[in-house]
Amino acid sequence: MRVVIADDAVLLREGLIRLVEENGHTVVSAVGDGPSLVEAIKEHRPDVSIVDVRMPPSHTDEGLRASVEARTAVPGSPILVLSQYVEVSYADDLLADRRGAVGYLLKDRVALVGDFLDALGRVADGGTVLDPEVVAQLLVRRRRDDPMRSLTPREREVLGRMAEGMSNTAIARALVVTDGAVEKHVRNIFTKLGLHQDEEQHRRVLAVLAYLQA
Repeated sequence: MRVVIADDAVLLREGLIRLVEENGHTVVSAVGDGPSLVEAIKEHRPDVSIVDVRMPPSHTDEGLRASVEARTAVPGSPILVLSQYVEVSYADDLLADRRGAVGYLLKDRVALVGDFLDALGRVADGGTVLDPEVVAQLLVRRRRDDPMRSLTPREREVLGRMAEGMSNTAIARALVVTDGAVEKHVRNIFTKLGLHQDEEQHRRVLAVLAYLQA
């Protein structure tokens, strides 16, 4: 994969460059601020970009705003955001265009190299990957008119695992049930959320987004 990295912390940026390149990918640009990220994505059209939420000058949401701007300029450009803390509003903004190919992980996940590289690949392939802690905090914000109310506790659990980027097989293994049982729950989820017959991956993304933005 061709990768853009945006992080103002030099040590972390260099560490990410080394991690990405040692695993067979190419870093086409490494920058330290939002405007440079936008220009790098417009110029290189990378397979995926790794972006820190907080960058100069205010160290608040520059990385996120630059990511949104870049995805407007290059529609659907895959972005994996890294953050030291869970910023729920940032996750909402990142998911707002419903195009998929986005991820939000806490920086601690970078230490789990296999998980991090797996998440990077799934975002590059158009998937949506969210840190379990981000999922948990988004659920706390669920409104009273939650469209998920019709789901059973098990269906909600399955959908929560889908939000973490798990396949049906991985969900079955985690819940200690059969693949067939998970497939049945997934079909019920699609039906209850009004997601009619369509390409399977597309419906999974829509279900996860509906769940997280409810």
